[in-house]
Amino acid sequence: MDAKADLAPRIKSVAELKGEFTLRSGAVSDTYFDKYLFESDPALLHDICVALSKLIPPEAEILAGLEMGGIPVVSVLSQITGLPAAFVRKEAKTYGTCKYAEGPSLVGKKIVIVEDVVSSGGAILDALEKLGNDGIQPIGIVCVIDRETGGFENLQKAGYELQSILKARDLSGDT
Repeated sequence: MDAKADLAPRIKSVAELKGEFTLRSGAVSDTYFDKYLFESDPALLHDICVALSKLIPPEAEILAGLEMGGIPVVSVLSQITGLPAAFVRKEAKTYGTCKYAEGPSLVGKKIVIVEDVVSSGGAILDALEKLGNDGIQPIGIVCVIDRETGGFENLQKAGYELQSILKARDLSGDT
């Protein structure tokens, strides 16, 4: 399956909305990309994760999905690869185990961070800081879509390479 040829139009048809939307920045746009619509489509999410599985380094031991959008992706990706999934919160719980990472221990493991859509890379950088404080250094970072709005460059400055199956231009039709 060619991800760009097959997945881009399918994702766009499911997740691109037209109307009037206020973005996180406060700007107003007539187009909005709702990533939860492609994540909630079981057949599409499966095909996305099959393509994403090709980006996972063979030495990976655990896949670590970021809250919230990375959780459905990492769950299906875990099923496809057979690798255990961990779930990384934005903040540690204040009750129960009080963990910021749920699932198997990440300490001493070769982990790959999994995200759905990357814009600035801020959520990944925050997770990298938490993980680094515990001596955990991921061996890779993968995402479904790189919005091409600075995330790749910001992660590169931090010493990481972001790999994606699609870029924003693949969804816009530009080449």
